[in-house]
Amino acid sequence: MSNPAEELDHGTPRPDRTGQAEAFDAIGERYDEAFPHKEGQLAAAEWLIGSLPAGSRVLDLGCGTGVPTGGQLAAAGVEVVGVDLSDGMVALARDNVPGGVFHQADIADLRPGGSLDLGRFDAVTAFFSLLMLPRSKIPLTLRTVRHLLVPEGLFALSMVEADVDDFEIPFIGRSIRVSGYLRDELREIVETAGFEIIEETSYTYAPAAADVQPEVQIFLRCRRHA
Repeated sequence: MSNPAEELDHGTPRPDRTGQAEAFDAIGERYDEAFPHKEGQLAAAEWLIGSLPAGSRVLDLGCGTGVPTGGQLAAAGVEVVGVDLSDGMVALARDNVPGGVFHQADIADLRPGGSLDLGRFDAVTAFFSLLMLPRSKIPLTLRTVRHLLVPEGLFALSMVEADVDDFEIPFIGRSIRVSGYLRDELREIVETAGFEIIEETSYTYAPAAADVQPEVQIFLRCRRHA
């Protein structure tokens, strides 16, 4: 019999993501100022709210400041648990969404046998958080998300469409490393990880920050295969 902990082993050593966390600690509330319009994110969370029974548990993976997703879900009566690599973002999320529970942690901490066991969730959101990983870690992270979901659980994912891997870019006065896929490859990776894609939408977005380039944002609404 296979061992889930081995199948979802993120490797030793894990990639050093200290620089990513420090960048977002420094960016803080300026992130929301740089991305003031989040129609795709709001719509995806509304889909979850309309699809889930009252009291459902939702994990916001890469919760940032808690704006808008954590607050939107909490206001609808959803039990919100957020995780972010950045201590500064977690502190802001706790202030912005007092009804939620937020942890400073890496996605690798949530795998079977990891240091943080949060139980299972009716849905998971990952809005622009997976693009902070090297491509080599994204399929494994998607399998970890599948593990965190109940059978038939829902998954709302967004990525920026770009054919890049662990590529350094300027971002709101800091430097971060990002990865992305063209949409057909993204769909293939998500489906291979054990998800049914229910719907796909995309938005052309021009951030308010001068050093952030316009981008195409892809949103996938998914369901975990039982």
